[in-house]
Amino acid sequence: MYWILFIGVAIASYIVQAIFQSRIEKASRIPMKGGLTGAQVAEKMLRDNRINDVRVISTNGQLTDNFNPANKTVNLSESVYGRSSVAAAAVAAHECGHAVQHATGYFPVRVRSALVPVVSFASKAVTWVLLAGIALVGIFPHLILVGIGLFALTTLFSFVTLPVEINASRRALAWLETSGLTDYSTRDEAESALRAAAYTYVISALSSLATLIYYILVFTGGRRN
Repeated sequence: MYWILFIGVAIASYIVQAIFQSRIEKASRIPMKGGLTGAQVAEKMLRDNRINDVRVISTNGQLTDNFNPANKTVNLSESVYGRSSVAAAAVAAHECGHAVQHATGYFPVRVRSALVPVVSFASKAVTWVLLAGIALVGIFPHLILVGIGLFALTTLFSFVTLPVEINASRRALAWLETSGLTDYSTRDEAESALRAAAYTYVISALSSLATLIYYILVFTGGRRN
């Protein structure tokens, strides 16, 4: 029965990724007002929010954009950093939305940050613990229970991440509009791209939950046997 859940999540993930790529590509073809690049948009948003201790830098790869609170950098991929498009502006503003969250003490961000050290350990150990637990489920059933607990932490992290990402997108869209960088002709494209990106986090969380349910069923089935 749970295989149906896995297949459903996998299909949904494929569809959402395809939609996301399509919307990003469409928004990438629309020039940004004033010719501002992603880097310039990011720097302006930080200034407008009175954040002066965060640097905007370029990073290698595609879709590698992120905000690093440890060294206070907004890291933009090459296709975002130097490109002038609605997609680049939306992505850059989204990552700056995370910087604003940290600067204002947004509660879900504080919860997520508190979980990072624990989840970092759990994500490294969980695969080996679960593999050993599944292999020894009939002999040492409590080992898989430890693995389930570790995986549950990573699942919790996925769900805590959802409001953080959604809120960052909302901050980005609100700022893009109030700053005059988007108007009636470009706002919808920016919103569409960011909404599709948010859906990828939803699917990731659901996939993690489906996997957690699978491991719980393995554990309960092993105990009955």
